[in-house]
Order: sequence, then C-alpha cells, then structure tokens
Amino acid sequence: MRMFAVMNQKGGVGKTTTAINIAHAVARAGNKVLAIDLDPQGHLAAGLGLLRKQQRGIADVLLDGVDPLTVTVVARESLDLIPAGDRLGEMEHLSKGGAKRGFLLRDSIRDFASQYDYVFVDCPPSSGILGINALLACQEVLIPVSGDFFALQGLSRLMNIFKYIEESLSTRSEKWVVLTRFQERRRLAQDVKNTVMNYFPKHVYKTPIRETVALAECPGFGKTIFEYNAKCNGAQDYADLAKDIIKGKVMH
Repeated sequence: MRMFAVMNQKGGVGKTTTAINIAHAVARAGNKVLAIDLDPQGHLAAGLGLLRKQQRGIADVLLDGVDPLTVTVVARESLDLIPAGDRLGEMEHLSKGGAKRGFLLRDSIRDFASQYDYVFVDCPPSSGILGINALLACQEVLIPVSGDFFALQGLSRLMNIFKYIEESLSTRSEKWVVLTRFQERRRLAQDVKNTVMNYFPKHVYKTPIRETVALAECPGFGKTIFEYNAKCNGAQDYADLAKDIIKGKVMH
C-alpha cells in the first residue's frame, strides 16, 4: 500500500483537483483506492459530488475514535472516500493528547488503509496539526506546483516546513512533484520546470498537467475530469500521471 499526502500551502495550484483526479485515475487503472478529505473545507467530497450536510467523516475517526469503515462511502468503482466531516476544524484547536495528537491519523487508519493499494490524503492549505498528521501517516508526499513565479516561493516555504517537522519528529517522507496548470509555450513555465527539476532531481513526475478549462469546471458538477470530458487534455494528463506514479516515471 502506498499512501500519499497531497499537499501545498499555496492556493491555486490545483491541489484538490489533483487529489480528486489522480485518485480516480489510479482506480481506473485497476487499483483499489481510498481518498481521505483532511481539509475542513470538504472540497474533495464536494468535487466528487458527495458533500452532505451533517456529514460524518475523518473528523469522527480522529476526535471520537469511531471505526473508519463506518464513515467510508463508495465514491466510484474501486474508489472509496472518507469525507472530512463537519467537525474537522476542531482538530486545529485540540489541546489534549500532547505529542500523540500528531499521530492520530496514522494510528486510527493504519489497519483499515492496508486493504487498499493506494491512499491519497487531500491536505489543508496550512501546516497545523492536520498537516502534521498527514505527514506522519503518509510515506510519500505529492506536491502540485503550478507554472508561475509565486509557486516557487511557496514550494521553498513548504520545504522549510517539511525540514522542520521531519527534524523535530525524526521522520522522513519521499517527496514527489507534479507540475500543474502547465502552459508549455510560456517561457516562465519552462523556467519553473527546470528550477523544480534542479531542486528535485528524479522526483518530478514525467507528465505535467496542462492548463484546461474543463479541469476548473468539473468539480462544480461533482464529476472527475474523466466523467466531465474524457477527451480533453486534462483527462489524458491525469491518466498518464497515474501511470507515472504506478511505474515511477520521472523527468530527466
């Protein structure tokens, strides 16, 4: 089982879009996949058309110790979802438990998640207790980086946060970068790609996700890109990215 935290503090990089579509793409490739919505905004469930009022989810698992099976819903064929739940925001204010607060996700879903081939955790755009839980639960981190100057600044800050957390807690996760909202004809996008490849040699997945209107539109309909427009560039790119993840294909 491979477990990825999909994480970036900078908004507008396609973090949740990537979490939704890569989870579905990997499931479509013949794997059993679990998606976990660790963002209190609940965008992962909404993008899959599964956001409900008074919804139970990972919040109940972390705060009350309920069985993950009882809050897991079928999202698509071979793709299950644990929604955020209405109370997930309370995690950021949790004071009891000391250092154990950072291991709640790992300890509560470790056995349950082992039945899946892949787990993708959509993380909040912050470095609080939820982000720490994701880093400590996941062996790998998938970092979407858009092709603009501010994306590089955001990536630098994120790496400093990773370094601080990993040194403090004596842990380490494998970092993978996926280029998103990519416009290959723009010089700036190519500069970003080259810079990221220098920082992360052999850890930038081969397929960039090209900018396409359909990727921005499909969450509003509760559909993945494969359901909304299976012939567009976004669908082809996420299908290819799934192959990159499964087979370890990176840029050189």
